[in-house]
Amino acid sequence: MSPEASIDITGDVCPMTFVRVKLALEKLPSGAVLRVRLNAGEPLRNVPRSARAEGHEILELVPEAEGSSIHRLMLRRS
Repeated sequence: MSPEASIDITGDVCPMTFVRVKLALEKLPSGAVLRVRLNAGEPLRNVPRSARAEGHEILELVPEAEGSSIHRLMLRRS
């Protein structure tokens, strides 16, 4: 699956993590895929939950590497 856009929110803190993801999704057409690079902890809990609540589909959520605190989230815009 090839994303139409990517965003790195590893330098952001909640609630800005989801705000930046939401703004990136709003720029994409329905059905487009956004790749998000995010930290473990609060962003990893909140961003996928908030995206689902807004109707977006979680396609993938995996660590970038084994034991990494950085994760890759693939979202399909509703």
